Amino acid sequence: MEFSPKLQKIINLVDNDLGKLAYTLPSPYKEEILGIANATDINLGEIVLYNVFYEIFTLCTSIVGTDANGNTYHARNLDFGLFLGWDLTNDTWQLSELLRPLIMNVNYTRGGVLQYTTVTFVGYVGLITGVRPNVLSISVNERFGLDGGYIGLIEWILNTNRRQSWVTLMARDAFENNLNYTQALDLLSNAPVMAPCYYIMGGPEAYQGAVITRDREKAADVWVLDTQKPETWFIAETNYDHWKPPLFIDDRITPTNTCMNKLGQKNMGFAGLFNVLSSKPVLNKLTVYSALMELKTGRVETYIQYCKTPCWPF
Repeated sequence: MEFSPKLQKIINLVDNDLGKLAYTLPSPYKEEILGIANATDINLGEIVLYNVFYEIFTLCTSIVGTDANGNTYHARNLDFGLFLGWDLTNDTWQLSELLRPLIMNVNYTRGGVLQYTTVTFVGYVGLITGVRPNVLSISVNERFGLDGGYIGLIEWILNTNRRQSWVTLMARDAFENNLNYTQALDLLSNAPVMAPCYYIMGGPEAYQGAVITRDREKAADVWVLDTQKPETWFIAETNYDHWKPPLFIDDRITPTNTCMNKLGQKNMGFAGLFNVLSSKPVLNKLTVYSALMELKTGRVETYIQYCKTPCWPF
């Protein structure tokens, strides 16, 4: 197949140059990416591109809250593929369609003992959604900003700034290093990261939950569940700072909050959270999966999601 000169240059860049980036990553992620490329016989550059894409481009909804019995739950929709190929025939985003078959739950064990579970994609080594039973849960949402992930990526490639951490690799570091809720809150709030983002966290105790709004250098804000404020038995985050109004064409947070308040703290649980995440436009054409996590038990349920037309495109 012949490609245009510009497209061919991009293909050559990925195939010949991007793979070198794998060797600059910290362990064990470097070895995992190299192993995936070796086992699948897929070009290393393509595996690297697949793994760095989340640093730059995604939409999401995450919820963390405590039920009336003091049990903490964490739920999220992963929305991916905006502006990356709209299929007029099927009313779908092409990348979203390609990602759905790759969704899987992964149990990480050590010495035969479960350490943590993630909801991820085949061949992806970062952590987007995960829980360590009775210790910690994390989901990662993109935060828009002029100082976006592409700047950190360029700095990393040019080796002008490698003291920053990759957003999803640092989230997995919290699990790999067996950090508790308080320790993870400190790490995810203060360590420099490659891209602005939101880290949504849950802990096993009642009202252990937070949304960390990240600049690249440190947290711009840490928003926590508050036993002194009855309305904050849950907090929800999409892709906009919680103290600012969302973009008027992408207001997923208002229906999320409306549905959660209608659900009520007494009905907090997997069934109710799934209904919230399945309500339009929280559920939209970009939504590839919904994940539900219970902190104390580490129970995880993942559902591949489709939004039938009529449905908001994002």
